[in-house]
Amino acid sequence: MSDGRLSVFKTYKLYVGGKFPRSESGRVYEVTDSKGKWLANAPQSSRKDARDAVVAARKAFGGWSGATAYNRGQILYRVAEMLEGRREQFVREVADAEGLSKSRAAAVVEAAIDRWVWYAGWTDKIGQVVGGANPVAGPFFNLSTPEPTGVVAVLAPQKSSFLGLVSVIAPVIATGNTAIVVASADAPLPALSLGEVLATSDLPGGVVNILSGKTAELAAPLASHQDVNAIDLTGAADAGLAKELETAAADNLKRVRRPQAVDGEDWSADPGTHRLTAFLETKTVWHPTGALGASGSSY
Repeated sequence: MSDGRLSVFKTYKLYVGGKFPRSESGRVYEVTDSKGKWLANAPQSSRKDARDAVVAARKAFGGWSGATAYNRGQILYRVAEMLEGRREQFVREVADAEGLSKSRAAAVVEAAIDRWVWYAGWTDKIGQVVGGANPVAGPFFNLSTPEPTGVVAVLAPQKSSFLGLVSVIAPVIATGNTAIVVASADAPLPALSLGEVLATSDLPGGVVNILSGKTAELAAPLASHQDVNAIDLTGAADAGLAKELETAAADNLKRVRRPQAVDGEDWSADPGTHRLTAFLETKTVWHPTGALGASGSSY
């Protein structure tokens, strides 16, 4: 083997509709590590890419939301298995993205994989926590069950390139929604690599769509898009941007999850169930009790 061999650099691409397109605009931007060393060129998504991602997410919503919760859990667990198999790659990318030592990056990646497994386990349990039978004054059953909101735009955390990323994506899809994810602008590589894992898992194309580029440029068309049902503003860079996006989202009454803290969330903390319930709607059904059918049996 020649000592003069040239390394083969990785070409990162978007993940939209289960495929890996380059940006429609043809633009790329340089991604560097914490010390300014060049790592790769990432695609700089355009508004057209954002619209394409919405179309893909809407197309996938019917099948994903209609799948059984148990099936969704099995698919999410399969994603965790594949993340475990590519652990070393993610350790390297997270270390570069966040300026961490290899041991610290390994701990972050392991926590992210565990977090994915944790959400996979909640798919067939969250309905029992937030749903149930309601007491009513009359001869009726009154049952409430959770249903997914629909297509959710997710602005990923800017500083937590993998653990935070997993923490905002997994609960959205665990509950039957589909997602358009805008990756961290400065550290998008772990997110783009996650797309490669999702593509080779059992997750249907379009359930998760990952865009890289300038967060504000991509968030604006998603916040105002009439076929987006909800938006998570976690990765909004500042309060002014978050306010602008919230105002745009009001045009079609999107469900909005606002940033929880000025200095960012503690992604290592117990996640609780609040992200699982953030993009769920409650369907309530009334049914008479004690009525007799023609055969004399109750229904």
